[in-house]
Amino acid sequence: MKIHNYESSSGRDLILDYIMNLTEEEKVDAFSVLEDMENGKMDCLTTKRWYGKVWEVYFRKHNRIFYVTVDGMDTYLLHACRKQKNKTEKKDKNTVIKRAKELGNILKRNFI
Repeated sequence: MKIHNYESSSGRDLILDYIMNLTEEEKVDAFSVLEDMENGKMDCLTTKRWYGKVWEVYFRKHNRIFYVTVDGMDTYLLHACRKQKNKTEKKDKNTVIKRAKELGNILKRNFI
């Protein structure tokens, strides 16, 4: 499976930026999660459907990454954040929805 990280309009990899600002333990766990995703080992991860065709994967200390899988071969990482409450923060929710729609327009698909 090919993993595509979300990049800003200036080309910054926002998922990698988030991961690099974590503690060392969390970084190791995050890269392990990404490696499992790339190798198709989704059954080893803690995932759940978030909204529409958007999923989330959890890792150490309440971190999570929102993603969509397209055609079984390409996974697009939309947003990464720390879960702080029982519900997704409004700011994070809006970011995920915006990016899912943006990706949907590019790929001519509906994710939300």
